[in-house]
Amino acid sequence: MADSSDVIQKELAALVLEEQKIADHIREIKKNKAPKDQVESWVVKLKEAKAKVEAKKKELPTTEANTKSEFNRVAFARLMSQRFFINPSFEIYGGIAGLYDLGPPGTAVKANLLALWRQHFVLYDNMLEVDCTSVTPEPVLETSGHVAKFSDFMVKDLKTGACYRADHLLEGHLETLLEAKDLDPKLAEEYKTVMAQADAFSQKELGSYLRKYDVKAPDTKNDIGEPEPFNLMFQTQIGPTGKITGYLRPETAQGIFVNFKRLLEYNGGKLPFAAAQIGQAFRNEIAPRSGLLRVREFTLAEIEHFVNPEDKSHPKFAQIASYKLSLFPREDQITTKKTIEMTIGDAVKNGVVNNETLGTLL
Repeated sequence: MADSSDVIQKELAALVLEEQKIADHIREIKKNKAPKDQVESWVVKLKEAKAKVEAKKKELPTTEANTKSEFNRVAFARLMSQRFFINPSFEIYGGIAGLYDLGPPGTAVKANLLALWRQHFVLYDNMLEVDCTSVTPEPVLETSGHVAKFSDFMVKDLKTGACYRADHLLEGHLETLLEAKDLDPKLAEEYKTVMAQADAFSQKELGSYLRKYDVKAPDTKNDIGEPEPFNLMFQTQIGPTGKITGYLRPETAQGIFVNFKRLLEYNGGKLPFAAAQIGQAFRNEIAPRSGLLRVREFTLAEIEHFVNPEDKSHPKFAQIASYKLSLFPREDQITTKKTIEMTIGDAVKNGVVNNETLGTLL
């Protein structure tokens, strides 16, 4: 989605929320039998709010596919909030981007989904389930590399100080350039290649491409600064002295890894086995957008499989070897940029998938 579309979508969501608040207020004052003139004044405000929403909708991309997609997304988000499936956390205090509360129906959907996940994976494959703490001491995450490397590159609007994730900004800008009429095919191919690698660029490479394509802040069109790493973990202090540094876990895998010895003993010292965990994870996203698709606190269901490094065969592989999948091999991500279809058996045989255990998990 282009940057301009992102901005319009964000503005539209805010207008829809304001319209909803006014409608809720009218229902409340009617319920409390407010004077007629007071109700009428709020009805006028509601009509004005609806007019602003409709005007903003007209600014969205005009192609049928985009218009339908954007309209449905806004309508769906509004309905989910009205029915209290989800709602921005701390809304009465202005809310915080990337944090959401689940209402009764949302909580029920989540509970059913996790029950299905547990039945399909944990119980069916006899996995070892654990439930580990969310607060993790710094040495654990230093050893895993999270303290040094669990980061995204961030850029700032040089005038307003607004922060953006650099690779997403580059991708959005190139998407806009690709929409240009009579675009040179070689240039289009260059844009697509850069977009495919954007999240893998080094700090220096990312800065170079941002300058090359003259990327600006999407909300203001101001100049942006150089990319700088931003660690996505929430830091905290453990204990009253504040001398023990910890982090809210960014994923649930670490609790499984640090308990590997115990899990192996519990499994009678036998490999292979799988361990699973369902729990909260936390990531201090630079610019959370897209509703629940990128948030700062979320429930993560994760599985780690432990196999003999000398024997990665799987007893169930023969049962699924003939299944066909659409795969996107590493080399094709840079060259053809097209998926290929092949059986899991052929994928393992040809090295597209590393081994039988991994192929079975697909």
